[in-house]
Amino acid sequence: MIRLRTLTLKDLEAYQYWQLPHHKYHTLNGPYFVKESAVEVEVRMTQLREALLNGTNIAHKKIISNEFDAVIGEVSWYWKSQETFWLEIGIIIFDEQYWGQGIGFSALRLWIAEIFAEKENIVRLGLTTWSGNIGMMKLAEKLGMKKEAEYRKARIVAGKYYDSVSYGILKSEWLEQEKHL
Repeated sequence: MIRLRTLTLKDLEAYQYWQLPHHKYHTLNGPYFVKESAVEVEVRMTQLREALLNGTNIAHKKIISNEFDAVIGEVSWYWKSQETFWLEIGIIIFDEQYWGQGIGFSALRLWIAEIFAEKENIVRLGLTTWSGNIGMMKLAEKLGMKKEAEYRKARIVAGKYYDSVSYGILKSEWLEQEKHL
């Protein structure tokens, strides 16, 4: 179905297309943040191209369709607290034709397993979304993440307040549940 891999030069044109602000996934992926303009996306892609040409390691991975060998999304991580070995993870499926097919579950499961395997000191992973993104909340729970915080009326989308919702899973919990799958 899918695999994870780093971005390549041949992916850049399609990746740039999916970064543009008019795509539907932007209505779910942090819609309360300001989106990059087409010009800003182009500048970032130029920098990304240079990084790839220079052999710079890109930490985030792309979700690749095995059928078409095409970028259909991405997974990411960032430090929530480097001092306590706590990463926050994220996922985006760019094209809504791929939503609701289990691709997000497969990709995030691969990503979590990869992070815990490659970054031995990591003891927990977090995932934060908003209460309007029902699919992401269900995905976190399906992956065995526990709802750890709900910040009421913390996000405004289209003039309406929503909660910010945080999930987490410990490495020990992940390894235990993976034994049974």
